[in-house]
Amino acid sequence: MAKFDSVPYAIQQALNQREVDYNSPVGAFSQQGVRRHPDTHPDGDFRQPFSIDGDRILHSLAYTRYIDKTQVFYLVQNDHITHRVLHVQLVSKIARTIGRFLGLNEDLIEAISLGHDIGHTPFGHDGETFLSEICRANGVGAFLHNIQSVQFLDRVERKGKGWNLCLQTLDGILCHDGEIHNQRLEPFRAKTFETIDREITSKQHDPSVQLVPMTLEGCVVRMADTISYIGRDIEDAIRLNMIRRSDLPAASVKVLGNTNGSIVYRLVTDMIQNSFQNTFAAFSPEVSESLESLKAFNLERIYLNPKIKSHTAEIRNLFFLLFGRYLTDMEKENRSSVIFSGFLQDMSEDYLCGHRPAEIVRDFIAGMTDRYFLSQCPESLRPLPQPF
Repeated sequence: MAKFDSVPYAIQQALNQREVDYNSPVGAFSQQGVRRHPDTHPDGDFRQPFSIDGDRILHSLAYTRYIDKTQVFYLVQNDHITHRVLHVQLVSKIARTIGRFLGLNEDLIEAISLGHDIGHTPFGHDGETFLSEICRANGVGAFLHNIQSVQFLDRVERKGKGWNLCLQTLDGILCHDGEIHNQRLEPFRAKTFETIDREITSKQHDPSVQLVPMTLEGCVVRMADTISYIGRDIEDAIRLNMIRRSDLPAASVKVLGNTNGSIVYRLVTDMIQNSFQNTFAAFSPEVSESLESLKAFNLERIYLNPKIKSHTAEIRNLFFLLFGRYLTDMEKENRSSVIFSGFLQDMSEDYLCGHRPAEIVRDFIAGMTDRYFLSQCPESLRPLPQPF
């Protein structure tokens, strides 16, 4: 049966037409999805391109490792603290909720959300900082988890073949920077694969370069990233007795409330109201100002709190130790090393020839879970979890 006569193809076309009939014209349509390489099932596929992307990310090895990746708090003995896997699920749920009311492509939103943090190192943003310091010293540019997310999905997964994801998906993942505060975000639509390749190179050389998603779906995910973590991190910090609810800035509480539930509801509602039937995603000025104030509070009282930094120096030393060990193994071709047996075995020639030893070590360490990272370190140097 020819592809264009198949039932799966007919169903996919019907779904494409439904998007045209019901979705907002400012959103991304699935039939616009473009890949680096032709990628079609011989008999067609029921699924649309962005839905396929979401499935591929969900079934990637890197997604599996989310389960033991730090969100904010590491080496903490508490089973109710948010880990990276829950964070990406929250981003996906919040962003899809917003996207539904704005008439956007929920499959694209889900794919970007599930993949946006897949490049995070063990031990969260601290690990990212340490690995970036090492990468710069070894001449491979700054390490940034959003760039690494694209690296994993495009060039490392499937033994170096990558998942051949759509341009719109990879762009949303690359441009998701949740640390930047935006009151309003409008997509820059004129992008190609060559564009995002240039953006990656530019960002590696100068991390201050600001990137803008090419789709409104990417803009929504970027803003939903902040919505998902801002109140959740507060609840975790309260649970660990780092802050009290009464410590929250009064002006922000007046607008957003003082619980994760009220903060998420207020931010989502405000964003829908201010983005509906517009070409941009936005918060109202009042809500944006309150959110920015709350982010500043979290930075000072939670993310930079000395109470969660007691193992920082030890973790930094371990990053340097492992990077140096694996780089030496690469240079000496020590085939008994785990970087050969556990990472490079059966890797494609494209990957092996296209990456310097320091880049290979970067990819190996960045992909580790917290637990696996520590297992590779001398037992005498492993920091112990803190009882909160």
